[in-house]
Amino acid sequence: MFETLSEKLNSVFRGLGNKGRLTEKDVDEALRVVRLALLEADVNFKVARTFVSQIRERALEQDVLKSLSPGQQVVKITNDVLTEILGGGIQRVKPGPRPPSAILMIGLNGSGKTTTAAKLGKHLKEAGQVPVLVAADLQRPAAIQQLETLGKQIGVEVYADDPSTGTVAVARDGVKRAEEARAAWAIVDTAGRFQIDDELMSELEEVKAAVSPAETLLVVDAMTGQDAVNAAQEFNERIGLTGLVLTKLDGDARGGAALSIVSVTGVPIKFLGTGERVDALEEFHPDRLASRILGMGDMLTLIEKAESSFDEEEAQRLEKKMREATFDLEDFLGQLQQIKNMGSLSQLMEMIPGMSSLKNRLPTGELGEDQIKKVEAVIHSMTPQERRRPEIIGGSRKRRIARGSGTTAQDVNQLLNQFRQTRKLMRQMASGKGLQNMTKMFR
Repeated sequence: MFETLSEKLNSVFRGLGNKGRLTEKDVDEALRVVRLALLEADVNFKVARTFVSQIRERALEQDVLKSLSPGQQVVKITNDVLTEILGGGIQRVKPGPRPPSAILMIGLNGSGKTTTAAKLGKHLKEAGQVPVLVAADLQRPAAIQQLETLGKQIGVEVYADDPSTGTVAVARDGVKRAEEARAAWAIVDTAGRFQIDDELMSELEEVKAAVSPAETLLVVDAMTGQDAVNAAQEFNERIGLTGLVLTKLDGDARGGAALSIVSVTGVPIKFLGTGERVDALEEFHPDRLASRILGMGDMLTLIEKAESSFDEEEAQRLEKKMREATFDLEDFLGQLQQIKNMGSLSQLMEMIPGMSSLKNRLPTGELGEDQIKKVEAVIHSMTPQERRRPEIIGGSRKRRIARGSGTTAQDVNQLLNQFRQTRKLMRQMASGKGLQNMTKMFR
């Protein structure tokens, strides 16, 4: 989402880094470009003005201007100010005095509210805090069925009742059911509208009074820009919010809402929705998002994703196979699928320091993900014996595999050649010659 903004900010800071010393004029010219980049990214103009003025004030201190690396100092200052504007520290959901604690999920239609309720249920369940999902969105005909389907998918109970019962009664009875089930949380999915109106607000006020939620979370579509900020202001003034969930952070919008919403509303962001899958929900870390925007990566989130996606015993087994050079195409396929479980390659690239600027130079089609799908199709079209012993794949087998995978014999050849080179390198590394050969490759 922040790709364009990141490119412009990085261009500015590269220019500052090339200067041995910075003058006030250098700083002002750089910040003029930064301010324009923020406004183009749909950041609220007051937030952009505050952001730039805070950077300028800190950057013009004498110990910065006279330092040996003033450009790097300005980047650090920008990172610090950006983190502050995004909210400072992590804000987690806080339980009430006794379980079950209710979480009221509210938002406009199309924001992803029902899906986010299920994502949050999965997140809490994995943290050992079992929830019950309450289907209190009685306005949208498919909302109850959608939540029940998602609940089965994540293994979380869903409380639903006849729509004629009424929204307030369903919400209240759902919290009672969570108490009977000894659940830690009751996540109440409420009805949305295409726009804010008195009917919606009155219903939410009644539901809130009935369930006394520990958390009232507004789900907002980050791709709607300043409309998301305006909606958050209105909901907060009328209902009272404890947190925000920004969805569709994997989209191609300019990202101004994410950078403006905390400053404008005073309400912290608690979660980010980064995709459509039920595991595509992240706790919001302002410092990590600031680092991503500035092209500095986010290794902590990357490590967390890897730890949740990779099985430790499987990793040890694969390490042994690599040492013994018995790594085969079945192992290779398994690794590809585990990497895909961590999220899109474009998101993973943003988390590796210095790699965000490299994304545009890589193959199109979701950073080569089309190529990954092609590789998967080729391997799936092989027999188990061919995956374990790719050396037996001759011309007729290649043609059969190509037909079965919808690719060409050349694609099959390319995969086999790459795999042979990889396995050869593993053998060399096992014999102690790998480092020497890798050095030659990069000369």
